[in-house]
Amino acid sequence: FPSLVTIAETFVNLTARGILPHHVLDTVLRLFTGFALAAAVGVVLGILMGRSRRIEDIFLPLVSILAPIPGLAYAPLFLLWFGLGNLPAILLVAFVSTFPIVFNTWTGVKAVKEIWVRSAQSMGADDQRLFRYVILPGALPYILTGLRLGLAQAWRILVALEMLVGVSWGLGWLIFGARELLNTDAMLAGIAAIGIIGIVLE
Repeated sequence: FPSLVTIAETFVNLTARGILPHHVLDTVLRLFTGFALAAAVGVVLGILMGRSRRIEDIFLPLVSILAPIPGLAYAPLFLLWFGLGNLPAILLVAFVSTFPIVFNTWTGVKAVKEIWVRSAQSMGADDQRLFRYVILPGALPYILTGLRLGLAQAWRILVALEMLVGVSWGLGWLIFGARELLNTDAMLAGIAAIGIIGIVLE
């Protein structure tokens, strides 16, 4: 097992040669692309579910059924549908991280007190102002919590996906490739990079 000094030297060496930054950049780009899709779809769908009983009846059972399934269980389907490369990784990251965003946004909209809504309506607020000044601010703490959970979910699934979907760069690919070559130093350097990025995201 390599020493901490050896791991640190490998980390610095890979960074100086531009290899580790390239892997990090590709992983982060996939992460934020997938997460941006999840945030857009999740927040909009969660708000619609919270404001419409019909939409809630349609999508809430689906979210409740699909959300508990581990993200990697969907990987074979996405590989079958979209092939290898960036596209299945980004789409699966978006799919998996959408669930906590939808659920928390829906919960936040439902948690807005009815007396706030009625008070705004009694003062002449139309639907647009009601949403902008009452519902959205009231639900915002829940939405932010959902985004945070969704980002954590996206980060966990992405690194594992990069080992499966045949991308040419990324921290998951770096670790998997180093394992094939029995290069423990590079594996641990990649893991250290994942930990550092995780702390930054948090």
